[in-house]
Amino acid sequence: MSARGWPAELADGPVGVRPLRARDAGAWRDVRRRNVDWLTPWEATPPDPSRPPVSFQATVRFLRKEARAGRALPFVVTYQGELVGQVTVGGVTRGSLCSAHIGYWVDSRVAGRGVIPTAVALVTDHCFAAVGLHRIEVNIRPENAASLRVVEKLGFRDEGLRERLLHIDGDWRDHRSFALTAEEVPEGLLSRWRAARR
Repeated sequence: MSARGWPAELADGPVGVRPLRARDAGAWRDVRRRNVDWLTPWEATPPDPSRPPVSFQATVRFLRKEARAGRALPFVVTYQGELVGQVTVGGVTRGSLCSAHIGYWVDSRVAGRGVIPTAVALVTDHCFAAVGLHRIEVNIRPENAASLRVVEKLGFRDEGLRERLLHIDGDWRDHRSFALTAEEVPEGLLSRWRAARR
């Protein structure tokens, strides 16, 4: 049985999002290897450094299980058909909160082309419509200028600083929280992003 709104494949022009698959391993590893310096300062790390690294296959199995349970939506981002990043919806909560958070990364070769803002807009609209969520949150390290530009371009509200929120690159790091509710984008976030680009 599938969770509400999952699986899904979404696209706008050359940008697409689709479920992460085990057969993505080679392309995923190539992109990650090429971008290790670009991504490491923003990567989540286990607080216990003695914990062994998790394999790609184990990560896919875990995320698929979370997706089937309705707790996550793990998407890869494609540009002109090539895997270039990820957008993962996590922490899906139903009931009176009806919320989730989104995390993302992208290949530095396509950064600045609107790929991640488009992917985040596609996924946010999907969360509000098909998944039935009310609020989407994005948490970003204050030093991550490229990621801050994504939420700025999309018009997410800055909700302030959350101290030592996530373990990133080997330590507990402060994050700025940004959010958007369905009522703020009745026409859809993708539609607003397209208008802003014009």
